[in-house]
Amino acid sequence: MAKEDIQARVTALLEEYTEGRELEIYNVVYKKEGPEWVLRVFLDKPMGAESEYVSIDECEEATRFLSDKLDELDLIDRSYNLEVSSPGLDRELIHETDYVRFAGREVEVRTYQQIEGSKNFEGTLVGKEDNIVIIEAAGKRLEIPAEKISKINLAVVF
Repeated sequence: MAKEDIQARVTALLEEYTEGRELEIYNVVYKKEGPEWVLRVFLDKPMGAESEYVSIDECEEATRFLSDKLDELDLIDRSYNLEVSSPGLDRELIHETDYVRFAGREVEVRTYQQIEGSKNFEGTLVGKEDNIVIIEAAGKRLEIPAEKISKINLAVVF
């Protein structure tokens, strides 16, 4: 089975699991890393949830559920490592809703090519409009076309 098909089937299984729980699927990635395959599942809390963070217990329960289902259905025909976690404090912004949810938070942006002499930016996320990511950096509004962004993450500020 192709890795995209595995990701889609695992996502469907997780949708069944998260229904009725204060959890949502953030991302499912199945890929080869070195000589091994990894199935990496990221769970998140929906906006407005009682808690902002996914607990270790919730990750353990989801791991047990998914491990049992995958063994039962025998979807993956090779050995792999299963990892279930939250996206973390420095999560990558990958969903359109992330730009609304995290507006006002500090972000780190890396671009494929230089914009105004740089490929790395830090600033406050304003939002995303018409495929343009807007941040406030050094007292200046910066508009970056989404297709020029290689990665955008929440900044970890201490």
